[in-house]
Amino acid sequence: MQKILIIEDDEKLRNELEIFLNNNGYIANILNKFDNCIQDILTSNSDLILLDINLPFSNGEFICKEIRKHSNVPIIMITSRNNEIDELLSINYGADDYITKPFNTHILLARIASILKRINKNNENKITSNNFILNISESKLEKDGKEIELTKNERKILQCLLNNKNKIVSREEMMDFLWSTNEFIDDNTLTVNITRVRNKLEQIGLKELLETKRGQGYILK
Repeated sequence: MQKILIIEDDEKLRNELEIFLNNNGYIANILNKFDNCIQDILTSNSDLILLDINLPFSNGEFICKEIRKHSNVPIIMITSRNNEIDELLSINYGADDYITKPFNTHILLARIASILKRINKNNENKITSNNFILNISESKLEKDGKEIELTKNERKILQCLLNNKNKIVSREEMMDFLWSTNEFIDDNTLTVNITRVRNKLEQIGLKELLETKRGQGYILK
């Protein structure tokens, strides 16, 4: 079940949203204090954030902007303000959607489902590690907003290593994995491509992530 964090200072509304979302297949959590919203969001491990614009201590637009420096968690802005400037600011600061009070909860539910479906579809073609994202469909390395293009073999090598993260992958296992692409890979070609993968990791500050185990193979930490 996907987790939704509700950040709303109207106690009645946030309690209603919590009950409504829990009754519709989500795990809803609420914030009761608003003095540390940014850190609370980043440590909540939520799948989506419902974020009010008018909050004590800081406004939701600023919070959204700060969250986007560290996380791509989907954010729907909720506000009683009905003007295009706030909507434009919210979207420019990285919000995924914007809804004005009073709203139909079933419309909100549909918007939540739509965003999560899109995010899940995008994530099907990505493998996430603690340090970077391997975008399989676009053959790219992604880290902190930076993207590095990969060749087909480089992408397959990283995919193989990520599928066996923190485990030693022998050269034979890796060549078997690459061979499944119907593209011939010999021992020398593998060595060249491993060097290229290491260089690509170095470009995003992760040179030490790929380790050679002499006589055994390779391990991605």
